[in-house]
Amino acid sequence: MTEVPAGLRTACWDLPPDLSVIGKTRGMVSDVLVSWSLRPLADDVVLVVGELLANAISYGRPPVRLDLSAAEDLRVQVTDHGPAQPRRLDLGIDAVHGRGLAIIEALADECGVIPLHGTPGKTVWACWRLA
Repeated sequence: MTEVPAGLRTACWDLPPDLSVIGKTRGMVSDVLVSWSLRPLADDVVLVVGELLANAISYGRPPVRLDLSAAEDLRVQVTDHGPAQPRRLDLGIDAVHGRGLAIIEALADECGVIPLHGTPGKTVWACWRLA
C-alpha cells in the first residue's frame, strides 16, 4: 500500500473541451502524484485520468473540471455538463473504442458516477485506497 503524507492534498484544473489537452494534463497529474509521494500509483491514475477526460470531452459538455485529492484514499473526479450518463458497451474483440469504463473499473479500487443536481451533467470518479 502507498501512504500519503498527513493531511488532505488537492489539485484541480478547469480544462477546455479540446482532446489535445489530455496529454499535457496527464503529465501534470503525474507530477502532482510524484510530489505527493504517490509515484507507485501514478501509471494507473494517469491512464484513468486520460480515459475520464477523453469521455468528458468527447461525449459531455463544457465546462470540464478535473479534481484530485488524497487523504485516506486517492480520488480522481472529472465533471462535465453533458446530459448523457456513462455506460459500459458490449464490445467485440476487434472494437477500437469503448473500453474506457472497463479500464477504469480494472485499475481503480472503486469508481462511480454522481449526477449533478439542478443542472445537466455528472461527476465520474475513481479512487484508490491508501494505507
